Amino acid sequence: MSIDISAEVSPGPDPRRYFEQIDRSRSVAAEKPPVCLYLEVTNRCNLLCETCPRTFEALEPPADMSWELFTRIVDQIPSLQRCVLHGVGEPMLVRELPRMVRYLKDRGVYVLFNTNGTLLNPRKFEELVATGLDELRVSLDAADRKTYALVRGKDFFDRIVRDVGRLTQYQRDTGATTPRVSLWLTGMKETVQQLPDFVRLAAEMGVREVHLQRLVFDEDGFGMARAESSLFEQTQAEEQATLAEATALGLALGVTLDASGATEPGLSLRQADDEQPWSLCRRPWSLMYFTAHGRALPCCIAPFSARDYSTYTLGDATQQDIRDIWDGPAYRDFRAQLLSDEPPKPCQGCGLRWSL
Repeated sequence: MSIDISAEVSPGPDPRRYFEQIDRSRSVAAEKPPVCLYLEVTNRCNLLCETCPRTFEALEPPADMSWELFTRIVDQIPSLQRCVLHGVGEPMLVRELPRMVRYLKDRGVYVLFNTNGTLLNPRKFEELVATGLDELRVSLDAADRKTYALVRGKDFFDRIVRDVGRLTQYQRDTGATTPRVSLWLTGMKETVQQLPDFVRLAAEMGVREVHLQRLVFDEDGFGMARAESSLFEQTQAEEQATLAEATALGLALGVTLDASGATEPGLSLRQADDEQPWSLCRRPWSLMYFTAHGRALPCCIAPFSARDYSTYTLGDATQQDIRDIWDGPAYRDFRAQLLSDEPPKPCQGCGLRWSL
């Protein structure tokens, strides 16, 4: 699945003010508790995507996050504003997912997740609409069956197009304003030329929001997740022209085209100028990421940027209180490194190869 980066922005009237406060107070100790959670409700998936690490390597034993672990984590963060219910797996495989969404919505939390859309049948999407889910982000990654099968490893293209269309029609018929449905395309050389067709397809499906997702890869690469596939490091004039065409088409069709990281698509594919791009990161002061087993990781990008979880695990929610993890020596050391000239390994290419 595509990794969701823009979800890290705090909800509320003025996220910039919140982040300005973080910028002024960044130190090895976090002065405030996290406001955003990434909860990997499962690490299981029914696809074999060529850009996903779990296709090529078992990061942790297959598992769904238990209800007990889920509530244990959530209940310890009274300041929680936003919760993202995905990691390296497909959330809609989890039986307890609607219950989890309702639990969070009862607390006034903004809730979203990415899905591959293969399980979005009418019974399931009607149940999700009823929970009050705020956003549903569908990672489709192609505008035709052949390319989809190449990227995703299986052919569910027609089913996803049909079922997402049914969902948006159901929302129109019932007057449901949530979840906000969007389509996501990972920007690779193999797919970027399809962006205009992708925007056109979104309009046909009743989706009014398209996001161009940056390709995330590590030094070794997973399948198609290679440096030579990345547009971010070397966007060419032809690809920029495609972005312009897709943007103009979106305006004509009433589809907004944006990029992950809360920026416009062209900027999302340009290389950062800062010699220390990681120094802009606010994640260790604003959010926590927990795997299905309760392992605390620095952020949602970490599974894509380094192979060994044990080298950048910051705590264990099954054994420790969240406050002890957040204020503990592992997190403090991580923050200290991030503020230095020698950041942790998962952060070294961050901002150069994917979004901050």
